[in-house]
Amino acid sequence: MSKPTEITIPDIGDFKDVEIIDIAITPGDQIRKEDTLLTLESDKASMDIPSPLTGKVSKVLVKTGDKVSKGTPVALIEETGKDKPDMTTPSTNVAKDEDLAGNEKTEQGTTPETAAPAIYTPRPAPATPQGAQTVGSSRSAKAHASPSVRQFARELGVDLGLVYGTGPKGRILMEDIKAFTKSMLSGEKLAGKGAFSLPESSPVDFSKFGKTELRPLGRLKRLGGQHLHRSWITIPHVTQFDEADITDLEEFRQSKLDDANSQGIKLTLIPFLVKAVVDALQQFPEFNASLSHDGESIILKKYFHIGIAVNTDDGLVVPVIKDADKKGLFDIARELGELAEKAREQKLKKDDLEGGCFTITSLGGLGGTSFTPIINAPEVAILGVSRAQMKPVYMEGELVARLTLPFALSYDHRVIDGVAGASFTRFLGSVLSDIRQILL
Repeated sequence: MSKPTEITIPDIGDFKDVEIIDIAITPGDQIRKEDTLLTLESDKASMDIPSPLTGKVSKVLVKTGDKVSKGTPVALIEETGKDKPDMTTPSTNVAKDEDLAGNEKTEQGTTPETAAPAIYTPRPAPATPQGAQTVGSSRSAKAHASPSVRQFARELGVDLGLVYGTGPKGRILMEDIKAFTKSMLSGEKLAGKGAFSLPESSPVDFSKFGKTELRPLGRLKRLGGQHLHRSWITIPHVTQFDEADITDLEEFRQSKLDDANSQGIKLTLIPFLVKAVVDALQQFPEFNASLSHDGESIILKKYFHIGIAVNTDDGLVVPVIKDADKKGLFDIARELGELAEKAREQKLKKDDLEGGCFTITSLGGLGGTSFTPIINAPEVAILGVSRAQMKPVYMEGELVARLTLPFALSYDHRVIDGVAGASFTRFLGSVLSDIRQILL
């Protein structure tokens, strides 16, 4: 028996520390030259790493999630000889479709080369579900999925562009394909995993009207867009608008700016909103909840982790301030500044983005009078804040100028009814108007 050959990552250009998202081999597999060993994903693209020889896999040296670069050992393979024609593998049609869908090579059969060749008569391709597009000409080419999942989808005639991924970083899993297929076969439009099929409009050639530029969406915007789309089409949104008199709150904030600056803290309105929201969640616990997977129960949370939407050059992210009920204004302000800086430098960790109970998104620095925020599922509500402005208010027999903050609360109508929504906004407004309730 020949000594196993160590297989390493070949030259992959300028990419370093690229994540492994799929491993196509296991010890004992018989593979041939050019078979896919594993799939890497950088910020810009996915790439398959092929085998440089034919043989038997002795050992896999890496696991999914590992970071690799040129020269990193990935497997030990016992070379068994040169390639021979394989009559058990269908010819080029499938491979050509896969090349169109992302320049990825189809996984080869694992039949040992010593097996006797057999005449193979391919079955006709399965009928594509009505309303779906073929893989080579659809959004499947941009879908985030491994070669094995792509092959599985192709065998079922599923357009990956219509399937939402529930795996890490929005990756489409086998279970997502099965859920989508089950929903289509049962005649449903909405699958349990979030798959949804919509009639598509005809493509338009805008270049015939004038000069155009094609600018691909960044990966973060694509994944964030999928999440928002899934939330919008699966959650019955209701938005309640209200406003709060924050004259006293702003006066107090201004009085603390020098103290905050001396500690290197930027004291904005957001920490006050966090504390006010925590008070409201404690008063209305159904807002600090999530709907169970089967839709039969709500999961009430006894902790208060508040997500804050942060805009970056690459898209929107929502880092989470954990245990906000146990932290003071300066603590929240300091942590918020650190999270925002990490977000803009793309240094947020997985733990920074997980566990949120309720999200706050603010456009106060830009202006506008109101907007309808989309719920950050699996949460059931989100607060959207617009720009505060001075308004005349009738108080004690005369008109006085007061600083007024407009805000909007979007909530999941399956969990929260209109009376509860209006009660929440009224209570939140009263907390923001009376600074003592925030400080106690």
